[in-house]
Amino acid sequence: MQNRIIYGIDIARGSPRAKELPRYALAVLRDGEVSHHSMLRRQKVLNMIIRDRPEIIAVDNIFELAADKSELLAIMGRLPDGVKLVQVTGGMHLEPLIRLGKKHGLSFDPANPNEEAEACARLADMGVGHEVSLFEDMTRIKVSRARSLGRGGWSQNRYRRKVHGAVMERSREIENVLKSLAREKGIRFEAVNVKGFGGYVRSEYTVYAKRGEIPIHSMATSDAQVSVKSVERDKIRYIPLKQKEPRRKFTIVGIDPGTTVGIAILSLDGDLLFLKSFRGIAPDEVVKLIAEYGKPAVIASDVTPMPGSVEKIRRSFNAVPASPGMEVSAEEKISLGKTFGYSNDHERDALTAALLTYRGYKNIFTRIEKKAPEGADLELIKLRVIQGDSIEAAIEKVLAGPEEPEKTRKARLPEKPGEGAADETLLKMRETIQRQGDQVQNLQEYVEELKRELAAKDRKLSKLEARLKGFKRDAYAEVRKQKEIQIREGTIETLRNELGKKNKTIKELRRRNNKLRKIRKMEIRGEGTPVKVISAFTKESIAETNEKYGLKAGDVVFLENPSGGGAATAQLLVEAGIRAVLIPEDISHAAEEVFFKGAVPVLKEVQLERADDFAMAEPEALKTAISEWEKAAEKRRQKAKEDELQSLFDEYRSERRRGLI
Repeated sequence: MQNRIIYGIDIARGSPRAKELPRYALAVLRDGEVSHHSMLRRQKVLNMIIRDRPEIIAVDNIFELAADKSELLAIMGRLPDGVKLVQVTGGMHLEPLIRLGKKHGLSFDPANPNEEAEACARLADMGVGHEVSLFEDMTRIKVSRARSLGRGGWSQNRYRRKVHGAVMERSREIENVLKSLAREKGIRFEAVNVKGFGGYVRSEYTVYAKRGEIPIHSMATSDAQVSVKSVERDKIRYIPLKQKEPRRKFTIVGIDPGTTVGIAILSLDGDLLFLKSFRGIAPDEVVKLIAEYGKPAVIASDVTPMPGSVEKIRRSFNAVPASPGMEVSAEEKISLGKTFGYSNDHERDALTAALLTYRGYKNIFTRIEKKAPEGADLELIKLRVIQGDSIEAAIEKVLAGPEEPEKTRKARLPEKPGEGAADETLLKMRETIQRQGDQVQNLQEYVEELKRELAAKDRKLSKLEARLKGFKRDAYAEVRKQKEIQIREGTIETLRNELGKKNKTIKELRRRNNKLRKIRKMEIRGEGTPVKVISAFTKESIAETNEKYGLKAGDVVFLENPSGGGAATAQLLVEAGIRAVLIPEDISHAAEEVFFKGAVPVLKEVQLERADDFAMAEPEALKTAISEWEKAAEKRRQKAKEDELQSLFDEYRSERRRGLI
């Protein structure tokens, strides 16, 4: 082939699992000519691969390039599209490179890494080896925000709308490209859009094609980013470079009959080979289309019994019939077909029939793969089991070689009239009995396997139940503990509140006591006369002052607001034995009269020094004011006596004038 480039790689020193980075020998096979490169680091080899884009990278063991599968995935993800990684020594079971070289006429020194690298390249050029496949024929595309929205502020909604709008715009561009691919190349895809304020939060697309077939690449802008990744396989798959079997693949076909016919074709490995629906298609065209994708081992329908049109197609292939045996709900059909995708109900029903059939055989196929010897034709063994043979009988027949042709078998039958037909009927009955016996054996083995699985699940369930009881016990103890803590915390909070109130009361009493002591000291030293302040001339204020500081005989009080008080209020102070009452303004005549009669001086212009609920009066000034009030009171009393005598005299004179006396 013109301009064909093949890279042969062999490890020269070190190991991917060692601390020191390994070095490689590289043989570049270009149009039959080989050039060698020695002691290259892996990064240098990858750079050369990206530059030259060789058709094949050939190695004798893929784990000489990477320490494990995850590292190998990272390396293959960097390879250009179309570059194959080939393990020339085989797939799961490796054959020594030196033996392969001798088998294909190549001689080399196994101790020389350059010669081993060249041998790998030349063997791959001959079609020897298996391509390493780590990715499904499926690609996932994710469009998301390129930045975090954060907590935001006044413009948060506008900013969110801008970012979500950018994600939606990029998603629509990608969806238009995928729709074009679907129309032009029949590539199927599924879309999931998560809506947000002003657009999309993210979009995810599952495309059923290789990454190299999709003209979309990872990118990022200021607001949106696109990630394109191939879907990783569960395990490494090895695909022979040269397919040995020219025989057509065996398939499982699901058909939904009617005016519009749905057809789904699966391989015996469960891979979807074909899915489409046709309106008004003839049965012979359906047969031709199915034959293009292989030889049907099973023809299936999603209803029981199988429709007549599907039965005719089955007979044309002599395939095994299959149907679910019960009605399949629409929800189950949707769930089954969701992974593969479908365009309408006809495709969905056909796909359901094929998938249910494959699922019924899946466990048997797995057991075949475990029991079959290396190199056995697995597909042919699976076909024989589908047709009714036991696994052991199918393996034995396939390993024994092809069966004797029907014509030869018939030629060796007896020639006597009637005897041949009877023997043929007997032979068919024996084959039927054998097949049914094998089926019974398969079912018995399957039942035993299910019993073992059930016992294992029961043991696991018992362990989980024991763990659950332990969790419940611990949870109950924790709940009780939390409840007790909550009750105690409530009690502590109540006691704290009570303590706070009492501390406040104690603090207030101490403050009052200190004031009283201070006033008492000043009183003893003669520095001033204490005056107790009553905020208002009411019974309530008088009672409050009496409760706080006490009102005793000889106290001087100051009425801060003397208005409103009457005779009864004044009488309370008189009865308490108050020495004097200081006022800032006039009081009522009735109150003043009570104070006068009780010999309690009412003083208006006495200077005070205030201190909260107490005041201090200068003793001499207070004494002088009281003395002046007493003098005035004495004059008032004297005048009152004179007025009383004058009144008596006037009354006497009036009575004499009238002749009463």
